[in-house]
Amino acid sequence: MIKNPLLLLLMVFVASCTANKNVVRTSKSDPRKVEAPVVQRVKKPIYRPVTKTNPVAITKKDSPTVGNYSNAIQVLEATTRVKVTTAMVLAYIENYKNVAKDNMAKTGIPASITLGQAILESGAGTGPLSVQANNHFGIKCHKEWTGPSIKYTDDEENECFRKYDDPSQSFKDHSYFLTSRPRYAELFEFEKDDYRSWAYGLKAAGYATDSKYPDKLIGLIERYQLNKYDAEVLGKDFVSKGVNQPIVYNDDVQKYTVIKGDSLYSISKKFNISIDELKKKNNLTDNTISLGQSIIVK
Repeated sequence: MIKNPLLLLLMVFVASCTANKNVVRTSKSDPRKVEAPVVQRVKKPIYRPVTKTNPVAITKKDSPTVGNYSNAIQVLEATTRVKVTTAMVLAYIENYKNVAKDNMAKTGIPASITLGQAILESGAGTGPLSVQANNHFGIKCHKEWTGPSIKYTDDEENECFRKYDDPSQSFKDHSYFLTSRPRYAELFEFEKDDYRSWAYGLKAAGYATDSKYPDKLIGLIERYQLNKYDAEVLGKDFVSKGVNQPIVYNDDVQKYTVIKGDSLYSISKKFNISIDELKKKNNLTDNTISLGQSIIVK
């Protein structure tokens, strides 16, 4: 027991002061609880390769129209797959148009068909068979061939293809190939300037396995107006029937005759007119059209 009252008061005062002091923590804070700075995520552009399901859109600037855009690129695909410019195709036509016309005069095969097939099969002279073997039509050796040959993988590995000393020999052999085989005999019943029937007839006779071969061939003929060389050989006036031209003229009304493979959609694209407008002009209740039908397009 403390008998000194002053000492007792002093002790109470000290205890009171100690109890009121703030507690100071000396341990370090957990660094895992420190908030990280906010970082803004920036999306990177996604680059996708060009595939069949992601094709490059063709614009008017890229369109390989004759006389325009000589550097426009198009893909030619038959025995080989190559990319060529319109200027390259036009140069090829200039080099071989007379050969095709001479063959037409001798055999009756339209010059437009010969040139169209040559452009398609050889990639306008840039494909490996045409470069290495002067073979512009992808003609295989077959059992009767005794001349030079070259091995090339097409439908099968290391197939035998004919080799020529000069491209003109390839053109001549192509004409002989069609005239000498019975399966192509029906082609020569068509008019010599009926390139559309010839194109579909070639496919029907088994010339090509590509289901789109006639369309590709007709597209080339009309795009580059190769049928004008048929007219020159036959001594006829040439009337353009390309993708942007109607076929029949009747005063101020322009008409188009439906051919195999046509649809209202394809005709609307040819003449830059809507399907609804076509139906209205021709009193059509649906999209059904028939072969040989005359369609008003203007």
